[in-house]
Parts: sequence; structure tokens; C-alpha cells
Amino acid sequence: MGKIRILTRDDRPFHDRVEAGRCMADALGYLSKQEIIVLGIPRGGVVVANEIARGLGAELDVILTRKLGAPGNPELAIGAVSETGELILDKHLAALVGADEEYIQREKERQLAEIERLVRSYRVRKAKVKLHGKVVVLTDDGVATGSTIIAAIQAVRHEKPSQLIVGLPVGPESAIRKLANLADEVICFRVPPYFSAVGQFYEVFGQTSDEEVLKILG
Repeated sequence: MGKIRILTRDDRPFHDRVEAGRCMADALGYLSKQEIIVLGIPRGGVVVANEIARGLGAELDVILTRKLGAPGNPELAIGAVSETGELILDKHLAALVGADEEYIQREKERQLAEIERLVRSYRVRKAKVKLHGKVVVLTDDGVATGSTIIAAIQAVRHEKPSQLIVGLPVGPESAIRKLANLADEVICFRVPPYFSAVGQFYEVFGQTSDEEVLKILG
């Protein structure tokens, strides 16, 4: 299991993703003298990643993963798929919500099509950064079940970075411990005692647009 650093256990909200990213940059300041790649999960995670990259003087890129939504409840992640096509599935949850093999395959294909659209959009603006031998910081605006970021971790691992650190503004302890089984280190700024959704811990949590992401990458 990788190292876990929990900075606070309070439930105060961040103002927005920019503030969350700046807090994470401070928490990751010990990395500032190394060659680092910061990867954000679009779209909200890219705003956080941008502030971390600025704070550390690091290079910024995106990692493209999409969650698989439950039948009738697309916000509930039963799994995720990565840019490499790798499927991560919570089989127990999928069975509970009635997601059979046909549904899972259909949802996977739908999300892969969206990833292909994002590749055409984002990679034209910024070519994919090579991760081999680099220290990689992977981030999002928060974590709930962990499915999306697990897919991202496994995609990054394929490229053999020298170190993989997951840095998150907020998440439940159960998810943080799950991620520590896959990353070298997990740092979470806030791990509140009661967690229902990531948006609960932001005063401003609107949708981030593709245009905003492209502006950051540009």
C-alpha cells in the first residue's frame, strides 16, 4: 500500500476549484525541485491541475477517462473506462443496480466515443506528454467512489512513471484507502467525517466547459 497523507478532517467547503488547486499546490510543495507532470481529469480536474502545475512550476496535461453511469442514474459510477480502452468495473454495484453485460458494453462504447471526441479536441491543442520515468501527480476536483481515478491510475501505470502521486482536494476515507493500494502516495486535503458528494464541499461547483479546458491547455 502507498503512503497516505490526510491533511484535515473538517468539512469546510472550498470556494471553487481554483482555491482547491492552490491548496493542493501548497500541500505538494515538497515536490517543487523535481521534474513533475501534473495530470488533470477533464473537465473540473483540469482547473485543479492547472493551479497545482503553476504552484510547482510543472508541466500540465490531461488524462482522459470517463465513468460508466448506472442505468437510470448516470451520476452513479459503476465503473470507468480509460483512454487506453481499459475497463474498471465495480461488479457488486453493477449487479445491485441491474447493469447487465449488454448494458455495460453499450455504456462502455458510448463513453469510449466521448473519449475519442476529447482526444480529437484536446490533443490537437496539446500533444500527449510522455510519462515514462517522470514523477506524475494525478488529480481531480474530488473523489467519491474512485472508479474514474482508478482507471486513470491504471492508464498512467502502463507508461511506467518513476512515481505516481494522487493529490485530491476532498474525498471519503474509504476511497482514499482504495486508491492507496494503486498509487505510490495519496494526499487528500480534506477527508470529512460525513461524505455524500464532491459538490457538497465547494461553494461554487458549476460545470467546466471544453472551452475552459482548451483555454487552460492553450
